[in-house]
Amino acid sequence: MESFVKKISVFFILINFGTSLAQGTLAEYKKAISLDSLFRDKVTNSPKNFHWQENNLLWYVNNTPEGKEYLWVNPSEKTQEKCFDHAVLAKLLSEKFEKDIDANHIDISELEFDADMAALKFTFDEKIVSFNPNQQELTIVESKTEDPKRDWGYWGSRFDETNNPPVMSPDSTMLAYIKNHNLYIKNTSTDEETRLSYDGAPGFFYSTYIKWAPDGEKIMAYKVRPGDERKIYFVESSPGDQFQPKLQSRDYLKPGDELPFKSPQLFLVGKKKHIQVPTDEFSHQFGLNNIEWREDSSAFTFEYNQRGHQAYKVIAVDANTGAVKVLVNEVSKTFIDYSSKKYRYDIDDGKEIIWTSERDGWNHIYLYDGETGKVKKQLTKGEWVVRNVIHVDEENREVYFTASGMDKGQDPYFLHYFKIDFDGRNLTRFTKENGNHQLTFSEDYEYYVDQYSRVDAPPVTLLKSSKNAKTLMQLQKADHSALLQEGWIAPEVFTAKGRDGVTDIWGVIIRPTSFDPNKTYPVIEYIYAGPHSSFVPKDFRSYYWSMSSLAELGFIVVQIDGMGTSNRSKAFHDVCWKNLKDGGFPDRKIWIREAAKKYPYMDAENVGIFGTSAGGQNAAAALVFNSDFYDVAVSSCGCHDNRMDKIWWNEQFMGYPIGPHYAECSNVENAGQMGGDLMLILGEVDDNVDPASTMQFANALIKANKDFELVTIPGMGHSSGGEFGERKRKDFFVKHLMDVDPPSWEEIYN
Repeated sequence: MESFVKKISVFFILINFGTSLAQGTLAEYKKAISLDSLFRDKVTNSPKNFHWQENNLLWYVNNTPEGKEYLWVNPSEKTQEKCFDHAVLAKLLSEKFEKDIDANHIDISELEFDADMAALKFTFDEKIVSFNPNQQELTIVESKTEDPKRDWGYWGSRFDETNNPPVMSPDSTMLAYIKNHNLYIKNTSTDEETRLSYDGAPGFFYSTYIKWAPDGEKIMAYKVRPGDERKIYFVESSPGDQFQPKLQSRDYLKPGDELPFKSPQLFLVGKKKHIQVPTDEFSHQFGLNNIEWREDSSAFTFEYNQRGHQAYKVIAVDANTGAVKVLVNEVSKTFIDYSSKKYRYDIDDGKEIIWTSERDGWNHIYLYDGETGKVKKQLTKGEWVVRNVIHVDEENREVYFTASGMDKGQDPYFLHYFKIDFDGRNLTRFTKENGNHQLTFSEDYEYYVDQYSRVDAPPVTLLKSSKNAKTLMQLQKADHSALLQEGWIAPEVFTAKGRDGVTDIWGVIIRPTSFDPNKTYPVIEYIYAGPHSSFVPKDFRSYYWSMSSLAELGFIVVQIDGMGTSNRSKAFHDVCWKNLKDGGFPDRKIWIREAAKKYPYMDAENVGIFGTSAGGQNAAAALVFNSDFYDVAVSSCGCHDNRMDKIWWNEQFMGYPIGPHYAECSNVENAGQMGGDLMLILGEVDDNVDPASTMQFANALIKANKDFELVTIPGMGHSSGGEFGERKRKDFFVKHLMDVDPPSWEEIYN
């Protein structure tokens, strides 16, 4: 009997122990889907937007524990006050608009006020309202005219070269236009028409994109030889406005397609003379852009991006002779990151040019002589990266910019703000605190708001003077105590040496609110290794989208910036060139193993990965090229073969012409070596990444006798799969990394 009791006791102990260590349970699912709302509005005193007035007064909205608080700041007096009595304004708004307005949740925008605060004007409920605080009077000035939303159009749509309207001369005496593929002008008083070109034809026609010189004596018009036309097609199976499906199509050039060729031409209007501009310096075009006249009409300039992205030029054309001069000739043995790092600013009508370049191995600022094309001075230098030029002060000959990597004791991705003289001297710092900074300067750059944070430190908001970068006053210091009371655990910043044993690789570790160091946790990596930027979060957030929610199920979730991503040295970045399958995986695997050495509860033998778009390609590549380490992957709308995706992104990093390296990097071509458990998620109307890319990968996997799951979501575009995709992703990881059957979603939502 005693033996039987002991056995029963041991049985219940084991049952209880197993329950306490259970992961992927119904309770955890419920907690996971509630995190977003649970953590929302739990961080106070963390304002987002700051609005400077012309008189150097500042206003912003603070999120207090009670609600919204509108504050105005006077930097010269170092004062901060409420913009108005919230209770009084709420009462007046309630009466005027016949609705209940909560004094703690007044929602106004476009606030303007006098220096003495005697009158305020703002927008409320689509009305422009005037408010006199002293007399407590509220007046509706007028209904607000809604600004038309600019339609940027579909990214792949072909530029319309044929249907732009005629272009008026600066003095309004002449119209320039295209007729029968050639350039004409017409006198607006007499309607007399003059033909200026005779060489336009259907296959090499003049574009309607015409530019008059400021003096009205010259015209730049370019000829266009069209390139390939390519469309992608997909079926919208379940449209909302009809029963039958719809066939959709998009213009969509892919790597290797023939591109248009532009040939700028010069016309001297008074002489009716056509000067042909030689094209030798820009004959192999990926793009020819930013055509602009000099203010003195002496020349026009344009930028030439060579196919393959190993040469980028700024070119000037003499307005009298048509002679071509190369002002900037940027070259690279790998690729020029024109879409993310290029910056140009012409000083004093082009007498000098501010330019950014990675030619010394780091992104830095250069000053060119705009007339000779010679470099006058490298303004910044060192093993750190200029991230963006934010302002050029021609009068004081200063450049304002952001940079990262200058502080050895800080995360090398943190943004800091600086300025430097045109002679490369007097480097001035505006920020130094250990955090990622976001500055908002006053219009005259005399003052600025500095807000900084880290993933493990909520934001601090300071008002500073530009003269000495001294803090004038602390505007706000965020309070996240309510967030901590909900069990929130800050992400941990973790570094490990990369594949070279020298370079630090940076990432974050996210743990569940129920974290127990005595448990063992499968590891899931969220990946996006697109070379156009870096992606590990640096700012404080209460909720890290799917990472936080996944962790809550009983995982450790990580995000890492491996080699091949941007914002470090050129050598760090160049790892991606013609080699997108690399994806920084050698660094990622080392990083996760090193983290697991420090934290044995991280199971580096049980690793999943997920990503979207380029991250979808990466996630699938983890199992195609790196199944020695990764076990489970969920790939959403991935570009699985770079020949199938958009031309500009893929040729920038994979190069031109198309070579065998494209096939070597293809998940489709190498599907036969895929190992592990894979889920593919696809939106059926994705017009960013051709849906055929995922379907061709699925086809190759089927032919290779590989097992996988395919989830196609009706009506969905380029995304991670929406709510349904999120469900499938959670369930897939729980099932294959925890070996647990997930609960039904009916149970979870009940």
